[in-house]
Amino acid sequence: MNETPNSNRKHIAIYGKTNAGKSSLLNAIIGQDVSLVSEIKGTTTDPVNKAMELIPLGPVLFIDTAGLKDTSKLGEIREGRTLEILKRTDFAIYVMDIKDSDENLEKETIESFKKYNIPYITVINKIDTVGEDKIKDVKKKYPKAIFVSAYKEENILELKEEIIKRVKEDEEEPSIIGDLLPYNSKVVLVVPVDSEAPKGRIILPQVQCIRDALDHGIKSYVVRDLELKTALLDIKDVDLVITDSQAFKKVNKIVPKNISLTSFSILFARHKGDLNTFVKGVEKIESLKENSRILICESCTHNTSHEDIGRVKIPKMLESHVGKKLNFEFKAGYDFKEDIEKYDLVIHCGSCMLTRKVMLNRINICNQKGVSITNYGVVIAYLTGILDRSLEIFNK
Repeated sequence: MNETPNSNRKHIAIYGKTNAGKSSLLNAIIGQDVSLVSEIKGTTTDPVNKAMELIPLGPVLFIDTAGLKDTSKLGEIREGRTLEILKRTDFAIYVMDIKDSDENLEKETIESFKKYNIPYITVINKIDTVGEDKIKDVKKKYPKAIFVSAYKEENILELKEEIIKRVKEDEEEPSIIGDLLPYNSKVVLVVPVDSEAPKGRIILPQVQCIRDALDHGIKSYVVRDLELKTALLDIKDVDLVITDSQAFKKVNKIVPKNISLTSFSILFARHKGDLNTFVKGVEKIESLKENSRILICESCTHNTSHEDIGRVKIPKMLESHVGKKLNFEFKAGYDFKEDIEKYDLVIHCGSCMLTRKVMLNRINICNQKGVSITNYGVVIAYLTGILDRSLEIFNK
């Protein structure tokens, strides 16, 4: 645990108004005196880091920040350093003194958490300094907060358990595009409307990309492939174009080389699974033989048509590329083949309906059985000769 670099630890930072008891709270959580505690405001001048093992979560880094709304001489410098910590915070603890709740400061700080997409928990400290009536009144106002006394170590165990629970929930799946582009970037989402598109709505991966862009302050523009060319003239300084895999070849011709291009399926290959494994797996295509067995997996069930990407388009593209007759089998839903070793290649959908854990388990099964696995977007990009371009955004 001690050898784990800080870059591989979840950063849990403690924020709050000066003298709210942040340092005392950290000491209570850690179980040792790490931060200097004093009644004098502004005692914590620089962020204090403490690496520890938070069982069963694993290695974490706690950061005790200088107080906000610090009116001491160096307050502005200290507060600036505290706000810098926001950029590397994975989970935030906002501490309030039960006798000194500053609603404006709380609102400003929570807005900062949301701006940087930081999950947080509110902690009301110093409950040992007031009576039960006061605690009941404050609980009505902050029903989701954890009420503690850092000084007497009351409810500290409950707080630690809640932190572990929340951090584990929020680490389930990584960002889709939020870690690829900076705040205020521009993304164009190309959404072809064909018989596969549900009437009156767009499909889940597209919705999730839009939501992820909103969560990270990234501006998103949704267009059909038919209007993409004029959209790129209207929207200046586009950072990334994300397209449906079926329109990959067409979109590649439209999007200038100076603009990054990838697909929803490739983004989900990374978001839900292991992009490197999928890219390596696609190389298996070149060694396919007559009647090689291909398993095509879909995470959801739906009506198929002549435009179905998994059951129609990919098989046609594969057979045309290798110039051989191939045997395709199709599997939809949550079950996965137990006898996976009988297949030469597994091609998986974008897995928008599966958890990351489920997808990683499927990848691990294939790896253990020595079966190559890839996904829709990677296959289509490879077969259309634009895989290298579609991966550039991940290497920047």
